[in-house]
Amino acid sequence: MNSTEAAKIIECPRDAWQGLPEVIPTPVKASYLLALVEAGFRHIDALSFVSPQHVRQMADSEAVMEALLASLPPGTEAPEIIGIVVNEKGMERALAAPGVGTLGYPYSISAYFRRANANMSRAESRALVEKLKKATKEAERNLVVYVSMAFGNPYDEPWGPEIVEDTLIWLKDIGVRTISLADTVGTATPEAVGKLYTAVKDCVAGVELGVHLHSRPEGMAEKVMAAYNAGCRRFDSALTGLGGCPFAGDELVGNIATETVVRTLSEHGIDTGLELSALTSALARAAEIRDRYAHS
Repeated sequence: MNSTEAAKIIECPRDAWQGLPEVIPTPVKASYLLALVEAGFRHIDALSFVSPQHVRQMADSEAVMEALLASLPPGTEAPEIIGIVVNEKGMERALAAPGVGTLGYPYSISAYFRRANANMSRAESRALVEKLKKATKEAERNLVVYVSMAFGNPYDEPWGPEIVEDTLIWLKDIGVRTISLADTVGTATPEAVGKLYTAVKDCVAGVELGVHLHSRPEGMAEKVMAAYNAGCRRFDSALTGLGGCPFAGDELVGNIATETVVRTLSEHGIDTGLELSALTSALARAAEIRDRYAHS
């Protein structure tokens, strides 16, 4: 494996913010996204188009997008903005929102998690992915599918690499070309991360296969390198490691911290398109948001 092959970082403020109890005002969100652009981020998982009854924090996604686009200095290239959807209504909203170039859908291989989060059967969820693929192609947008519970689940359900592989083959067959394997509850060891990625990557040759990992702080760097050494070149992360899954049952489990990803890969001579020194201001802003809005 060529250790100098570049990696792509997808910054995930949406995942970091969505569970915060105090609602972040629209101008604060838009200003923060602008700070990410100024820091050099080209791919941002920024929004979700879901019911405000379920995710109050994301009720203003259209307004945030409008404010961000209005704040970009003339001549500034807009980043890839990813908007998460979980149903057809969300899909329609995301497609109608200017500047949202990629729609994202969390496809769970856990029946319990899928039912609890989206109230869908496997067949219903797959039908929605097929609609998303068709609609994004017609609208000339991109689609990324997150395979939730890819590294195991705590619900005493059948799980194994063959189940993940079956899902990946189906996604490839219907034309999905960007997929992210999600360690939803943050329980995978570095060895498990590398082993699963190695086991399934060949079945989706030609697909951009990334990872969306959650972790306790002490395991982050090892998980990043395990994925990279297995062939992964796409990493979802969030500055300061804020966010993660509330079902993990461990308050120290959050998103992989972007600063850890950049530092770890840089130490191994791997280009991420980002410089640690350029992240200082955005890191300070992320810490401010954590301090101000993480406590109700």
